[in-house]
Amino acid sequence: MKKFAIFLGLFFGTAGIAVAQSGDAEAGKEKSQVCAACHGPNGVSPTDMYPHLAGQHATYLLKQLKDFKLASETGGEEGRNNPIMMGQVAALSEQDMADLAAFYASQDAPKGQTPKELIKPGADLFRRGDPETNMPSCAGCHGPRGNGMGLAAFPDISGQHAAYNASQLKMFRSGKRDNDPNGMMQGVAEKMTDEQIELLSKYLSGLH
Repeated sequence: MKKFAIFLGLFFGTAGIAVAQSGDAEAGKEKSQVCAACHGPNGVSPTDMYPHLAGQHATYLLKQLKDFKLASETGGEEGRNNPIMMGQVAALSEQDMADLAAFYASQDAPKGQTPKELIKPGADLFRRGDPETNMPSCAGCHGPRGNGMGLAAFPDISGQHAAYNASQLKMFRSGKRDNDPNGMMQGVAEKMTDEQIELLSKYLSGLH
C-alpha cells in the first residue's frame, strides 16, 4: 500500500524536488500578463483546454515550468513536451519562473462542482483506488480533499477542470506525457479504464 501511495503522490509528474529559488509574487503578477490569455488574470482558466493555476503549490508549478523549459531546450526529448508552453517558457529565466510560481500559488484556488450522482462512486475511487487492478488511492498523498502537500511537491488536484484532469491522465497512460520520475504516473494511469478516468476527473473538479 505504501508503494502505491508514493506512486500517486507523483500525480501530474511532480518529482517532489524542493527548489531553493525564492519567488516574488508581486514580480510574478507583472510577468503573468502574457499567461492571462489562457490561464486567466488570476490563474483561473476560463476554458477547460487549459488548467487552473491559482492556489497550486509553488514547488509543483516551478517544477512544471522547468520541465517545459527543458523540453524547449532539447526539442522535446526531455522534460514536458507541450508546444504552446515550450514556446512560452523559452525566454524565461530561473527567477522569472520562480516569480510566476509564487504569484499563482498566492491566488485563491477555484471551486468546481461534482455531479450529484458521481459523488459517492467518485469518493470511493478517490479514497480506495481499485484493489482489483492495484490502482492506488489518490488520498494517500493528496489528502482527503485533494489539496496535496506543498513541502513534498505533491500537487493540489482539487477544483481543476474535469476535461483537463482527464486529458492528463490519458496522456500519462499513453506515454505522451512522461515527465513523471521513473514512469510512476504512467504506471498508475495504465491501470485505469476510460470510465474510471472520467469518474475521477469529474469528482476531483468538485473537491475542495
